[in-house]
Amino acid sequence: MKLSTSTTSRFPPGREPLQESRGRSRPPTFPERFSVIFRDPASRLTVGLFDRPVWQPLPPDEIARTIQAATTPPARVFVALAAVHAARHGAIRALQLDDVDLANRRLTIAGHTRPLDNLTHQLLLRWLDHRRRRWPDTANQHLLINMTTALRLSPVSASWISLTLQGLTATLERLRIDRQLEEALTHRADPLHLANVFNITETTAIRYAASARQLLEEPHQTHPSGSAPTQASICEDEPPEHLSSR
Repeated sequence: MKLSTSTTSRFPPGREPLQESRGRSRPPTFPERFSVIFRDPASRLTVGLFDRPVWQPLPPDEIARTIQAATTPPARVFVALAAVHAARHGAIRALQLDDVDLANRRLTIAGHTRPLDNLTHQLLLRWLDHRRRRWPDTANQHLLINMTTALRLSPVSASWISLTLQGLTATLERLRIDRQLEEALTHRADPLHLANVFNITETTAIRYAASARQLLEEPHQTHPSGSAPTQASICEDEPPEHLSSR
């Protein structure tokens, strides 16, 4: 007696459940048919360590171009805080008036208090005087403000000063890196000293120290960082009022 394997479906043709339809229509794959599990051919390959690039000091002429582009009082403060104190762009924008202690010559950046040098002290005096004359009734407690944020409580936008230095090699971030590299070159590539001065992590301090050590071993590749010309040039007379920030 011949047994029929066909069964009558309770679903109309083409209306079968998805699971049943897939189960009947999809043929078994090769691994399923022969119970084979393929191994990852790259599982035993190891990726070698790559050498990080060695940071190079900024050429003095590139720093000079940035100084010339910073023609307004707030732009000069931005450049000084990056080039002298190695402050990040976001930390500069977040500075409050209470972070500046002109009487005791102290400056607090991102919670880290450091001494205030003569250059930054002079630039801050000029900026604060300009700030009081331009916006005497503002309630914004941020150190750096403009015409827009003087009516609010928020910091200036990230692009406010960056647009002034657009297209230049010595950007604020590059000036910050150059300042820390200069400190590493001056103090014999000591990562502990860098961590204490700039309040950076041990890993970052070691990277700066490693770059400085390689530059010290190959003095022909080392260029003067130009910090002394930077401090002398950035303190030029304040531009006319119509060139000031808005």
